[in-house]
Amino acid sequence: MRQILLLIVPIAVTACGEKSPKPPAPPSHAELIAHETELLKLTLEPAAQRRLGIVLSRVGGGSAQRMREVAGEVVVPPTSANGVPTGSLSNLQQIGAQQATADGEVARTQAQARLARIAFNRAEALVREEAGSVRARDEAAAALAAAQALADAAQQQRRLLGPAVGVLANQATLWVRASVFASDLGALARGSEAMVRPIGEQNGARGARPVPAPPSANTAAGTVDVYYALDNRDRRFRVGQRVSVDMPMTGQERGLTVPASAVVRDIYGGEWVYRRTAPNTFVRQRVEVASETNGQALLARGLESGAEVVSVGTAELFGTEFGAAH
Repeated sequence: MRQILLLIVPIAVTACGEKSPKPPAPPSHAELIAHETELLKLTLEPAAQRRLGIVLSRVGGGSAQRMREVAGEVVVPPTSANGVPTGSLSNLQQIGAQQATADGEVARTQAQARLARIAFNRAEALVREEAGSVRARDEAAAALAAAQALADAAQQQRRLLGPAVGVLANQATLWVRASVFASDLGALARGSEAMVRPIGEQNGARGARPVPAPPSANTAAGTVDVYYALDNRDRRFRVGQRVSVDMPMTGQERGLTVPASAVVRDIYGGEWVYRRTAPNTFVRQRVEVASETNGQALLARGLESGAEVVSVGTAELFGTEFGAAH
């Protein structure tokens, strides 16, 4: 019994001498930093404001047509009403080979139609001179009709293949294929123009009119394709280029409006305005733009009615804040 007690005592002493394990580190950590508006105050003397050309505008209420921004792709329109647009994913080598074959078929059928026309004219002349049979003339007329039908079919097949591959980049008018969710298709204003601009650009949007096109959709993404015709005589857009399409929706949106020139965007796409909080003091404040129409930006959030914002000189203030021109 005494031996058992001697063994238990060292074990108990050893257990009491061990340190308790540390608690596991938390999987995430949040640290409080200064609010962004407390770091973005600019104080400009009146002379500096005049030098920068600062102009103020007051935030007011307004309304604008509902818009939906979607991604689009520039494609080549077909040369006939039943044709299929040519996009960047098309196999141009295969299309070129098909076009060459179709061009040869058009030339062959047109030659046959001319030959059938000559035979018909000869048979008709013989009947007038009472030197030929009416049956031969009728057979020549039937052969002419068949040859002309083949020529028309060959021309239609060639038009379905679109313009020649060599001139795809020289089209004065291009189409834009925009993908719309099927749930938004019913609210789309079908007869109104859409505004198209290259991705990454906020200015220089160009109007595009809706055009009918063969039905196409993406069942996996649940989207339906809508097409718009885009004037490209200045060669600003290229085939296959990805663009941003502002599509008009039915109904109006009401909210606060500011001049579109008052909104400045950073490299991350954040939208800001410079608000005057006190005489000669400006604060860069984050906003969210719902839509832009006719030089006015409709705000989803960020300001209250009556606030004063810089409408001219925002880029200069942005450059002054960060020490470089913007």
